[in-house]
Amino acid sequence: MNDKKGIIIAGGAIGIIAVLLVYFGNPANMGFCIACFIRDIAGAIGLHRADVVQYIRPEIIGLVLGAFLLSLKNKEFHTKGGSSPFTRFVLGIVVMIGALIFLGCPLRMVLRLAGGDLNALVGLAGFVAGIYIGVIFLNKGFNLKRSYNITKIEGYIFPAVNVGALILLITAPAFLFFSEKGPGSMHAPIALSLAAGLIVGALAQKTRLCMVGGTRDMVLFRDMYLLTGFIAILVFSFVGNFAFGFFKLGFAEQPIAHTDGLWNFLGMAIVGWGSVLLGGCPLRQLILSGEGNTDSVISVMGMLVGAAFAHNFGLASSGAGVTANGKVAALICFAFLAIVSYLNSEDLVKKKSSQALSKANVE
Repeated sequence: MNDKKGIIIAGGAIGIIAVLLVYFGNPANMGFCIACFIRDIAGAIGLHRADVVQYIRPEIIGLVLGAFLLSLKNKEFHTKGGSSPFTRFVLGIVVMIGALIFLGCPLRMVLRLAGGDLNALVGLAGFVAGIYIGVIFLNKGFNLKRSYNITKIEGYIFPAVNVGALILLITAPAFLFFSEKGPGSMHAPIALSLAAGLIVGALAQKTRLCMVGGTRDMVLFRDMYLLTGFIAILVFSFVGNFAFGFFKLGFAEQPIAHTDGLWNFLGMAIVGWGSVLLGGCPLRQLILSGEGNTDSVISVMGMLVGAAFAHNFGLASSGAGVTANGKVAALICFAFLAIVSYLNSEDLVKKKSSQALSKANVE
């Protein structure tokens, strides 16, 4: 499936599946949202107490297990890690904060646009701007150092944790939290959501689908392969939304969205920039986690903690708009991204060192 025809078919299937999940109970324009669903899981296990966003989302479990099973079948499961783990953890937090300021990950941004939400266009502009900044640092030698082959058991743990999460969802012990109102209470049946996640996880693993990677490749190499998949998601989910009567064009009164253009732009700029540094969007991080990449697992854990921070400290936006705390957090996130980008860009650091050495020799 490593050609444009294959990724168009995969993107089309994902777009239709996303609309069907909404039809069967998921929140509007949220057939899939990696950031929102990880946030819901954080709430379900008590990391935050925002009672409207608490649910163990089977789609996330399915994405990981779908990628895990297909990578095993195709002998593409490779356990590796050790590349700047704490930096990746904090970057995961930063990406999640940006996503919850916008109210969606890159995949939901596309699905929101396919549902007629024009606020997503502003988010898309910010997302591309953030990726462009990240690419500038890639061209200056940015990297988080190499990862290493490690024991296979390390790669099996995260899929096993997801199996455990599925068991918890099905058995619903009393120590879990499940929303009785709001987006967390809206979900398709467990079996359907899990099946959808498994299918999409397998498709994303096979095609290497990544919104950040697609935009980055277009900027660096004029390669449209990965972006073609997201264009297919946009087109097919638009058709599905129109067919089911879900399409509503405009900025105002869109589901689980706000109309503050500046902060929609800046929130997704954070997501784009941070995801370039991580090497992939939140969806791609989940898929890589299923393939045995523990660096991506660390990033996903950062997103989980970031979701808890966002709701415990009032950083997440709502339909009413962006919070004051969220605005301050966004500025801190930009500062962190700039520092990490500069200090891990070999050409910039070497240039600074050379200038300092030349100055010392002159003196």
